[in-house]
Amino acid sequence: QVQLVESGGGSVQAGGSLRLSCVASGYTSSRNCMSWFRQAPGKEREGIGSVYRGGGTSYYADSVKGRFTVSQDNGKNTLFLQMNSLKPEDTATYYCAAGPCGWSWFSEWNNTDEHNFWGQGTQVTVSS
Repeated sequence: QVQLVESGGGSVQAGGSLRLSCVASGYTSSRNCMSWFRQAPGKEREGIGSVYRGGGTSYYADSVKGRFTVSQDNGKNTLFLQMNSLKPEDTATYYCAAGPCGWSWFSEWNNTDEHNFWGQGTQVTVSS
């Protein structure tokens, strides 16, 4: 049974930074990919970043490209999201997710249906 547990959320002023972590248990990175999603009140859940199979190619949403970095520590089965230059519009609940992935991940990584496992979410609030 795969379990994902996020941590590191909190409140920060615009321009600040936060680092989220997601620890995975019962998980094998060789055939799976891990991603970060976020959901703001009244909005759909959106994919913001993903790492292919434990540390290959990374993918990002245009809204966070250049500000956020997704990385993975396979030895600790942990996914990270380093968020810099935060903006009020980054305020949301952030979720870690994992799912099986193949060559087409470049077009699937931001699809919630491609992820079988989800964490409980961690709140990030950015004030202006």
